[in-house]
Amino acid sequence: MTYKLFRTNRKTCAIYVRDGAVEVHAPRRMPQAEIEGFLAVKSDWIQEKLALSTALFEQRTSFSLTYGDTVRYLGDLYPILAQPGKQVGLSPDGFFMPPDLTPEEIKAACVQIYRRSAKSVLPQKVQRFAEQMDVLPRNVKITSAKTRWGSCSARGNLCFSWQVMMAGEPEVDYIVIHELAHLKELNHGPQFWALVEKFLPEYETCKDRLNALQDQLRLENWT
Repeated sequence: MTYKLFRTNRKTCAIYVRDGAVEVHAPRRMPQAEIEGFLAVKSDWIQEKLALSTALFEQRTSFSLTYGDTVRYLGDLYPILAQPGKQVGLSPDGFFMPPDLTPEEIKAACVQIYRRSAKSVLPQKVQRFAEQMDVLPRNVKITSAKTRWGSCSARGNLCFSWQVMMAGEPEVDYIVIHELAHLKELNHGPQFWALVEKFLPEYETCKDRLNALQDQLRLENWT
């Protein structure tokens, strides 16, 4: 079995299967024979995870965008359109951008549109819901976070990933309300969820849709 070995100050051996590859993290002084024995015991589990990881990795790396494909924006699908000139933007007809871009450049142009839209749409939503919830956030920042839709600091600064713009309107509202609720409840206890539910009764459905969307974005190599 091919694997990458990392020796650290940890006390036990651990196996990670990522992007079609196996990583083994072992204590610095663990004998190689003991590591090999551990791998042998876990062999069936490793092969199962490796097959799944390899398939997902191949799907991620094969994903690409071209003109005529559709991308998500606030819950709807918009086509990618070639337009003469150098402008990149969003119109009622779709995502427009210069012709003759490579798939990588098309994807980068889409990210540019998402990021620009997020900087316009999300602060407006924050302001609207902040007034309803009687909270006062300090700042709204758009980030490239890949593992979370949004965050709220103890100082009242809100951060949102540009990927939020791929979700539907109710889900975007949920993300904003979720982070604003942290300005009153810096935890995920019963009072926090009661506050979220007060302003978005269907928040559970939104959470499920966001989980499904995140899985899809991961397969499409957006995250």
